[in-house]
Amino acid sequence: MAASLSFKRSDSIADSMPDALRQSRYQMKRCFARYISKGKRLMKNQNLMDELAKSIDDKVEKDKLMEGFLGYIICSTQEAVVLPPFVAFAVRTNPGIWEYVKVQAEDLSVEEITPSEYLKYKESLYDENWAKDDNALEIDFGALDLSTPRITLPSSIGNGLQFVSRFMSSTLADGPDNMKPLLDYLLALNYRGEKLMINDMLDTVNKLQTALLLAEVFVSGLPRNTPYQKFEQRFQEWGLEKGWGDTAEHVKETLNSLSEVLQAPDPVNLEKFFSRVPTIFNIVIFSPHGYFGQENVLGLPVL
Repeated sequence: MAASLSFKRSDSIADSMPDALRQSRYQMKRCFARYISKGKRLMKNQNLMDELAKSIDDKVEKDKLMEGFLGYIICSTQEAVVLPPFVAFAVRTNPGIWEYVKVQAEDLSVEEITPSEYLKYKESLYDENWAKDDNALEIDFGALDLSTPRITLPSSIGNGLQFVSRFMSSTLADGPDNMKPLLDYLLALNYRGEKLMINDMLDTVNKLQTALLLAEVFVSGLPRNTPYQKFEQRFQEWGLEKGWGDTAEHVKETLNSLSEVLQAPDPVNLEKFFSRVPTIFNIVIFSPHGYFGQENVLGLPVL
């Protein structure tokens, strides 16, 4: 594993890699010759490491290279596309941070490429015509709304729900007027035209808080397993709909969660409340893996 490096995070792989290749030119020429020797292929991290190890006979030289910048790049590479004489690397230097470079195996020249260009190289392994087709499938998993908060710290990757909860709670805590978007969201929440949480009777935050208080006192006096249908009519009279829970106990917990959010929003209560809001009704499984040229996965069949 690459150890202490002079590489700065502000440097790009494409800027720093040429010098590193020149410093170990003989070994890297042998290494890249092995990479392209079997023609077109997709190499995973372990394949890259194995071929690199086989191309260097001297253990001291091998250890020195692996502890340097080139070792860092290879260890951080998730996969590489080999289209002789080029090898395109997908390098994940940190969680959520990717860089893509293309190396010419014969002269070891390095060029930075875009994610789209890398995917086209990958698709070329299986269907070169499709990869060059301007109408080929392209999926953008980026945020649809440019105002959506974006995770920037690698330590937050994988904790998106907590990140959004913190962001929303800080926004809601700025004052009563900032609760209006939450009220509008609950009013708009419906399934096939049927209101789920509140109806138009509760068109202000004060009215919503009053209804929550009345409802919570009411369900507290019911047996915990009382079905929602037993008190559905009473709830509708207060402006509350069927999405609060299936029993008196579950309804009380959801009511309490929202009351606490409206009173003093914090990430924990906000996350707890939204985990109980009915928003998922249909699940569609769509696997794009085959379109990315991976073998033995659900998706586009590879012949």
